[in-house]
Amino acid sequence: MKYNDFYSESIRNPEDFWKEQAQALAWNRFPTEILKDAPNGGNEWFSDGELNMSYLCIDRHIEAGFGDQVAIYYDSPVTNVKANITYMQLRDEVSKLAGGLKHLGLEKGDTAIIYMPMIPQAVYAMLACARLGLIHSVVFGGFAPHELAIRIDDCKPKVIITASNGIEIEKIIPYKPFVDEAIALAKHKTERVVIFDRKLGVHIPKMNYDVDYDTLVKESEPAEPVQVKSTHPLYILYTSGTTGTPKGIVRDTGGYATALKASMKYVYGIEEGDVYWAASDVGWVVGHSYIAYAPLLNRNSTVLFEGKPIKTPDASTFWRVISEYKVKVMFTAPTAIRAIKKEDPDGLLLKKYDLSCLEYQFLAGERCDVATLEWTQEKLGIPVIDHWWQTESGWPMLANMVGVELQPIKPGSAGFPVHGYNIQIMGEDGNLCGTNEEGYVLVKLPLPPGCLLDVWQNTKRFVSGYLEKFPGYYFSGDGGYKDEEGYVFITGRVDDIINVAGHRLSTAEMEEIVASHPAIAECAVFGIHCDLKGQRPLGLAVLKSGTDITSQKLEKEVIHNVRRDIGAVASFKELLVVNRLPKTRSGKILRKLLRNIADKSEYPIPSTIDDVAIIDEIKQAYSARNIGKPKKQTI
Repeated sequence: MKYNDFYSESIRNPEDFWKEQAQALAWNRFPTEILKDAPNGGNEWFSDGELNMSYLCIDRHIEAGFGDQVAIYYDSPVTNVKANITYMQLRDEVSKLAGGLKHLGLEKGDTAIIYMPMIPQAVYAMLACARLGLIHSVVFGGFAPHELAIRIDDCKPKVIITASNGIEIEKIIPYKPFVDEAIALAKHKTERVVIFDRKLGVHIPKMNYDVDYDTLVKESEPAEPVQVKSTHPLYILYTSGTTGTPKGIVRDTGGYATALKASMKYVYGIEEGDVYWAASDVGWVVGHSYIAYAPLLNRNSTVLFEGKPIKTPDASTFWRVISEYKVKVMFTAPTAIRAIKKEDPDGLLLKKYDLSCLEYQFLAGERCDVATLEWTQEKLGIPVIDHWWQTESGWPMLANMVGVELQPIKPGSAGFPVHGYNIQIMGEDGNLCGTNEEGYVLVKLPLPPGCLLDVWQNTKRFVSGYLEKFPGYYFSGDGGYKDEEGYVFITGRVDDIINVAGHRLSTAEMEEIVASHPAIAECAVFGIHCDLKGQRPLGLAVLKSGTDITSQKLEKEVIHNVRRDIGAVASFKELLVVNRLPKTRSGKILRKLLRNIADKSEYPIPSTIDDVAIIDEIKQAYSARNIGKPKKQTI
C-alpha cells in the first residue's frame, strides 16, 4: 500500500473510506447514515449506529477467546508495585464498579469526574462510566482545588471518583482534601465521592457524601454494557482556552472508536496482540486515546506507568519498561527524552537493556527539536517519529504513517497529513499559502471521525473558536508551512497557549492570577524557550505606585498563588519587576515581542509600538536575571 493512494482515497471518498473502517468494530447496530452535517456547523459520523465502548474494549475480546491475554501491564516504580491484568480480570473489575455506580443512582447521560493518579482504578473508572453510558471527565490529579471546582461547575457531575493520594518523586500528595475543597468552592454540589484507598497511610478526611471504592465494588452486581448512539458523548476533556476559562471538548463514541482502531494499524503499525506504551497521564488526551481506549479496542497490552523518565529510580526506567514488557511501539513527549538525555547524554544506561522488541519511537505533545530527535534515533537505532495532533482531534493529524508506508524522516517536520485530514496552510487573507510560506494550519471540513463533537454546554464557543475564522475549515490555532515535498512543519501556537512539557496551559489564566496580587498594577505572562520542557512561563509585572515590597518577596508570593490556583504543572517560577511593558499605541501589550527578545529570535520592531526605547529596558531586565541564557532545569 502506498501512502499517497491511501490518503487520497480518504479525502476523495470519505463516506466509503470510513464505512469500511467502521466494519472493524462490533456494532450493536451498524450505521446506515455514515456522514451528515451537525446543527452546530460541524459534522457527525455514523449517527444512527449504536454500540458500547466498554464492550468493544473488553467483552468482545473475551468472547473471541482472548480473556487470558494481558490487557494492562501496571508498573509503579514509585510504590514498587507491578500487576499483569488480563482482559478477564479487567471485565470483572469494570463491570462491578459499573454496577456500584448504577447502585448509586447513576444512569446513561449523567456525568462523572475522575480525579485519579496513574493506577489501574483510573482506567477501571473510565471504562465503567463508558459501560453505563455515563459521560466521564478525567481531571489531572496535579490540578489545584480551584481548577477542579471550575470543572465541577461546568460539567456538574453526580459523582467524583478519586483516590487517597497521588505520588510524585519522594512526595505523597493527598487527593481527598483537594476534592473536599473543590466541592466547597463549587456552586454545583456533587452527590457522591467514591474514594479508593491506596493503603499508603494517607489520612482521608471523612464527609457525608463519601463512598468507599472497595466496599462499593465488593457489594455490587456486575453491570452489562448499555447500548448508546454513536454520537453519545463518551467524555468531556478540558483544555486551556485563550480566555483563561477551560473548554470542555466533547468526544463522541462511534466515530472515536472507529478512528482509534484504524490509527493503531495505520499510524502506529500495531497489530492485535502487540504491546503498546504511551508514557502519558490519563488526565491528558494521550492518556484517554492511547493508554486506555485505542490499545484495548485493538486488543493490545497497554502499559500503565506510574513514574517519571528520571529519578524513579534513574534515567534507565523507560528502557527497563520497554525491555521487560516487550514493547513494540512507544509514545512519549520530547520533554521526557530531553530529561533522559540530560541525565545520560551518552546513552550508557540504555545499553543495559535488550530493546530489540522496540520497532518505532513516537514523539508528540510539543514540537520536537532536531537535536532531541537525532539523539534518540542514534541511540535507539530505529525510526523516531515526531507527529502532531490536539486534544480537539483526539488522534493524530500529521504523522509518518508507518502502518501504511514509512517515509524518509525529516527532522523538524511532523510528517504528512493522516488519513481523513485535509490539511491546508492559509494566510490571514484566506488564500492558500505557497511552498515554505507560513500561515494558519487548517483542516477542510468535514473533519474525520473521532474529532471534537462540540464544546460542552457552549456551542457558541465551539463555532467562534474553531469554525468562524475561516468558514468551511477547522481552525487549529497553530501556525505552520509545507515544504516542496509536502512535509508539514508546525511552528507553534498563534494564541496565548503555551506548551510546558506537553501540557497546554493558558497564559491568560496565569496572568489573571498574577494581576490579582495587590502590589501589581499590570502584568504579562508568556512562554519562552526551555531546553528541557519546550516552553516555560515568564511573568513581567509593573508595580503600583508607592508599593513597598521587595521583588524577591513579590516573586515568592506570586509563584505561591499560581501554584495554589493552577498547580505545580504550571511550572511558573520567574517573575520580573519592570518599570513598564511594551505596548501598541492602542494599549495592547506586545507579548510576542517580549517572547522573541527572551528567546533571542530575530524580530522586527512593530510599527505600532508606542515607545521603542522600552526594548533596551526589557533587554537589561532579562540580562540581570539571565533570561534567555542556559540555566539548570528540573523536571
